Amino acid sequence: MDAYKLGRERRFHLYRALRKRHQLKPVSNRARKIRRRDILAFTTLRNERVRLPYFLEYYRDLGVNHFLFVDNDSSDGSREYLAGQEDCSVWTTSASYRQSRYGMDWINWLLMRYGHEHWCLTVDPDEFFVYPFCDTRPMAALCDWLDACEIRSFSAMLLDMYPKGPLSAQPYVEGQDPLEIACWFDAGNYTISRNWKHGNLWIQGGPRMRVFFDDDPWKAPALNKIPLVRWSRRYAYNSSTHSLLPRGLNLVFDEWGGEKASGALLHTKFLDTFGAKAQEELLRGQHYGKSREYIAYHERLQADPDLWCKWSEKYINWRQLEILGLMSKGNWA
Repeated sequence: MDAYKLGRERRFHLYRALRKRHQLKPVSNRARKIRRRDILAFTTLRNERVRLPYFLEYYRDLGVNHFLFVDNDSSDGSREYLAGQEDCSVWTTSASYRQSRYGMDWINWLLMRYGHEHWCLTVDPDEFFVYPFCDTRPMAALCDWLDACEIRSFSAMLLDMYPKGPLSAQPYVEGQDPLEIACWFDAGNYTISRNWKHGNLWIQGGPRMRVFFDDDPWKAPALNKIPLVRWSRRYAYNSSTHSLLPRGLNLVFDEWGGEKASGALLHTKFLDTFGAKAQEELLRGQHYGKSREYIAYHERLQADPDLWCKWSEKYINWRQLEILGLMSKGNWA
């Protein structure tokens, strides 16, 4: 009965994706350039122009071959900038972000249409994927190893990065590596539970729980993600990139001792640009739970807080995260 219900849920999400595809209008569709072994990146965005040059540079260097973007009615030139990039395909929509399940209906459609049998990375413009040996091995090496092990999904904990001092103290400029500013993170302060229905882990904590949700920590955002998947048109994200269907794709941890390989998403939300972004999103009211996350941000940002504390750790590399237990190389030697 549980399998039947989850199968029905998966088909419902696929049906929604098929319906919502009509909301997407192509701006620059270069998907015909996609080759059989290309690694693809999928992103939904709105008004992220200042972040895009470094975002593209980072993932090109990592080995992404083609980018597929959904632009949700940007007014800052994001859409026009991406349309001019030869390795980017861009669709635009002015439809409701909230009513598209926070962009996932659109992304599920693009994954279904273009991602079948490709390794697909689904990330936001402020997320930077790191994985074991990422300083010496491209993503293609990771994907080849996952194929050899017959693993179709790869998890990454969202690690909130932040600067030392008030957010407004260090201006971010276009093209800059945001980790030059937001280079600190919480090495501990995380809670982990299991979602028995979908089989995924549920992780909370870090500076957002510590600073923005200190009065009600269980409402802090989830940090567990499964961003890298060898996609099939039968798959569907059902809760952002926190979990997928079929359920087996969420079993990205080892239940019998040892550790499965995993990565991290360095989340660079907390720059000096965040105050204006939080205000815009609060006014739009398009985010989960009646935008309660952005209400919390708005309230705390009035004081221009310093997220740094005496337990903060400065980011060095992926090996540091492995030592701290925030990611694992598993048996990938």
